Order: sequence, then structure tokens, then C-alpha cells
Amino acid sequence: MYESLGKTVTPWYKWLNNGGIIKILEFIQDFIIISLCLGLFGFMTLQLREMFVSLLPPLNFTRVTADILFVLILVELFRLLIIYLKERRVSIGVAVEVSIVSVLREIIVKGILEIPWSQVLATGSFLLVLAVLLVVRVWLPPTFEGVDPEQEVSERYKQQLVNGNQ
Repeated sequence: MYESLGKTVTPWYKWLNNGGIIKILEFIQDFIIISLCLGLFGFMTLQLREMFVSLLPPLNFTRVTADILFVLILVELFRLLIIYLKERRVSIGVAVEVSIVSVLREIIVKGILEIPWSQVLATGSFLLVLAVLLVVRVWLPPTFEGVDPEQEVSERYKQQLVNGNQ
């Protein structure tokens, strides 16, 4: 702390470490995520309406399947945002599931016979990597070497709150 004309001046780097700024930024981030959730929910309702319209005769099986898979992708994205709001983390499992369903939707919509062989190989490789990631994330412990960084940050934050209230 510096003394200037009898006033105490806080250095700029301590001002940035103030919890108030972090709370404001987290609030703005939550507002953005909630806005995305509301927009996605509205888009899902519009997509559901379009899906039901596509069920009317004449029935186009490819379009109906693509619409159903697209709605499932939107539901999974919504779930990903909700998990982020609750736990403040992006769920790797849900993100990988969304990616797999998105790739499979494109294959179903275009038709496997109409896709060039190089793109089929690339898609197959991508799906294989995603499948390995899904399997590996189950075997990996939630922390590396018993250290949970989120838990440590949470404990530090709780300690600051307790010290600040005293």
C-alpha cells in the first residue's frame, strides 16, 4: 500500500486479485451461458416443429432421420451447457458424444456410398479417436496423482470467505 496525500492507494495488481472482479466476470459468463441455453431451447422447439411437419406425407425417411438426429444433438448441447452451469466444467463425455452423433448424422444424411473414400477413411479415423477418448476418460482418475485442482481452488476460496468474514 502506498501513501499519497494521506490516502492509501492499492497497487493495480492487488486490485485485479480482488474477488469482486472475479465475481462480476463469473456473473457475465453465467449470463452468456444462460442466454445460450435459452436460445438453444427456442431453436430446439422450432426444430421439433419442423421435424413433426416432415413426418407428414409424403414421408422422406432421410430427412426425418436427419431431423431426429439433429434434435438429439441439440439436446446434448443443451445438457453440456447445463452441466457447465452446475459444475463449472465442460464434460468431456458429453462433448465426445455430441461429436460422434454429429459425424454419424452427416454420414446418414449424405449416404455412405456417396461420400469419397478418403473422406470415409478420415471420418472413420476421427470416430476411432473419439471412441478411444470415451474409453480412456473412464479409466483416467478424475485427478492426476491424487491432486484435484478444482478442490484446492474451492478450499482456498472458502478459506478466503471465512477470513474475510472475520
